[in-house]
This record gives sequence, structure tokens and C-alpha cells, in this order.
Amino acid sequence: MPSIRQFEMFAKIAETGSMGEAALALGLTQPALSQQLRSLEDALGLKLFERVPKGMQLTPGGRELIQSARSVLGAVRDFGEVADRVASRPAGTIRFGVTPTIGPYLMPQVIKELHRRYPALRLYIREGIPSVQQGELAAGELDMVLSPMPIAGRGLHIEPLFREPLRIVAPPDDPLLTLDRLTRRSFGGRTFLTLDHRHHYHRQLEGVCAQFGATILADYEGTSLDALRQMAASGVGLAMLPEIYVRSNAGGIDGVRIAEPGNWTEYRSVGAAWRSSAVFAKLYQEVADIVSEEARRLLAN
Repeated sequence: MPSIRQFEMFAKIAETGSMGEAALALGLTQPALSQQLRSLEDALGLKLFERVPKGMQLTPGGRELIQSARSVLGAVRDFGEVADRVASRPAGTIRFGVTPTIGPYLMPQVIKELHRRYPALRLYIREGIPSVQQGELAAGELDMVLSPMPIAGRGLHIEPLFREPLRIVAPPDDPLLTLDRLTRRSFGGRTFLTLDHRHHYHRQLEGVCAQFGATILADYEGTSLDALRQMAASGVGLAMLPEIYVRSNAGGIDGVRIAEPGNWTEYRSVGAAWRSSAVFAKLYQEVADIVSEEARRLLAN
């Protein structure tokens, strides 16, 4: 029977796709991790990974087993939470995963409100790729995630929170802003800036570009909304920014202007998720409610 540590190794290699990154995250040397992986594969009688040019890729057998391994790790995490509760030592931290397209401009007020209600509670914020963080949630490495929808994962409670309009921005001297009326055809042949292709944002922008006859700049992937806005302001391309970011002090539209076709109604849905079996599910629901209230307040201003 594999050990919990071997399940952790299996999950971390699958998450990172890299023996080096996984070893660093686990506090092991790469040779030690390779040896442990061989031991696990020998015990199971199958290969879990194959080496590809980009790193480590799950084999078909590995793909069949990875969700079960993550479920085991989530159950171990939940067991620890139950033990803390029974021993009257409630967990003092929530490990909160959030995408960089939401966290910087929405979470500050949420954290303030949580601290007001629960001064002893600590919220550890980790920004990352939503699909990766959903795997970390299932494995018990995160307690909650806040992400654009859809959110997927076995054994998760998924709570839709709010819908947020998306705005197209251009530099102030862009020819689009000289037109009396913008239509979708006005954007034909134009170039949009994007984030890492693993973000929901990228996939949604692909759909928008397909409607417009526009393209995505192939050799640039921003790391934040600020980066997209600044690059758009310099004339590199157009950008699509969430409404709350546009309205927030942390974001705004400094250096750019709104440029949208008539009847533009593009939006994204944002939700929260936690493991259905989590001991502190009621607390996570309260956190989700605070996030929803804050988002609705910002959108109403």
C-alpha cells in the first residue's frame, strides 16, 4: 500500500510536470524523488509518468489514478481538521487560492471584513492558474479557491458568486476611438493581448476574437491585468479588462480608454469552491458570502 508521502509525491509531479519543481516543493533532492517514484511504480506494477520534451506527463494509467490520490490527500487534510476541532484547536488559517485576474483588486476589502469578524483568523492568499489550484484544492493543499467559472473537480462544493462585465480598452490615440459607431467588424484584423493560455481569460478571449475576426498576440502572455493595461496603453494591442478592475483603486484605466461595439455584453462568472467534506465548510461559505457581497457592492457603485 502506498504511503501518504508517496501520494504527495505522485500528486506534486502530476501538478508541476517537472521532477525538479516537484522535488523543490517537497523538500527533496531530485534523485531521492526519482527513487521514491520508482518504488511507487514498482509497488503498483505500472508506470505513472513518461518523460516528454516539456517534462513529466501522466501515462493513461497515471491519469486513472491521480484523482484517487488527490482524494486520499484531501481526506488526510480533513482528518486533521476534525482532530483539531475535537481537540478544541480550530485551524487558525485558511489557505485561499485565487487567480491574479481577481485577487489584487477584490480581496483587500474581503480580508479586512474577515479580520473584523474573526481577528484570530489568518487568510493565506496564493495566486495561481485556476485549473492547477483546483487540483491543489482536491489534494488538500488549498482550503478554498476563488476562480472564474466553470470550476470542476470531484468532491467539491461549487458556489457561484457573481457575474462581472468585461470591458475592451485601447490607447487614447487608437483609430477605434475616432469612429462615430463601433461594431464588431471595427475590430477585424486587430490584435488583443492575453494572459497565460491556461487562464480562463485566455479561452474566453479566444471566443471574443473569433467573433470579431481579431487575433491574439502570439509572442506575449501577460502575468497580470496591470501588465495587459500597460501594454495596451503603449499601443502594443487591445486588452479586455474585468469591470471591477476598471473601477478599483488597485486597477483603473489609466492610459487607456473604453472602446466597445454596440450591444457589447461579454461577462464572466466567478465562483468559489471547497471540498464538500471540509469540516469548516460553514466558515468557507461565510467567506464566499463576503466575497459575493463585496463584488456586488463594487459593481453597484
